[in-house]
Amino acid sequence: MSLLDIRNISVRFGGVHALEEVSLNLNQGEILGLIGPNGAGKTTMLRVITGVVQPNHGEIDLEGEMLNNLPIHARVRKGLGFAQQLVRPFREMTLAENVALAAGAEQTRHPWRSMFRVERRNALQESLKWLAMVGIENAADSYPNAVPLGYLKRMEVARVLALRPRMLLLDEPLAGLNQVEATAFADILVELKSQGQTILLIEHNLAEVRRICSRLVVLDNGCKLAEGSPETVLKQPSVLEAYIGQGTVHAEN
Repeated sequence: MSLLDIRNISVRFGGVHALEEVSLNLNQGEILGLIGPNGAGKTTMLRVITGVVQPNHGEIDLEGEMLNNLPIHARVRKGLGFAQQLVRPFREMTLAENVALAAGAEQTRHPWRSMFRVERRNALQESLKWLAMVGIENAADSYPNAVPLGYLKRMEVARVLALRPRMLLLDEPLAGLNQVEATAFADILVELKSQGQTILLIEHNLAEVRRICSRLVVLDNGCKLAEGSPETVLKQPSVLEAYIGQGTVHAEN
């Protein structure tokens, strides 16, 4: 069943067409990979979905509800969870405290409730559950400067999960990780999918994209170039020419 429908999205920055009549859909409980060369329009598409960028044309539909005119915070409340490529934690807070801010978001909407210590304790306790879900509960009391990048990437996903989103939008979560770390992180995404989480993933690590994604959508120069299963898409000559390079694909087979 389709959870998110993107129809004929076009975005222009001055005379540059960042996206040109791009349509795609995200089905409930799948991992959809959005891939393409640098500058293809992938991050722009995520920003359109979250409301950071307003399209010149096209529609964004979440289970029958149009999102086009909703501000960013309203889209988050509708269930969009966005983890950015560059992690920006509160560095004076522990990982658990960073996640607790998201876990307690409902309480902070009501200032009189946020004054009670019990609400803070509950949020911190809940943060441990989300950190455990991404495999870093052992670093709950550590500060961001004391943990490796892989932990910060996982913390960012835990922070988004604490908002209980209907879908995760992930912008290159494996960037900067070695292959062992990337594989472990990708396994977490597969586990989240098995629990019913829906994920839209931008990623350049094609070995992991091929392994964990249900479908791929390829963008090139702001246009949709291909769509289908990883096995089918990554063998298409147009994709090889535009993005991967014949030798790269064979090296990862």
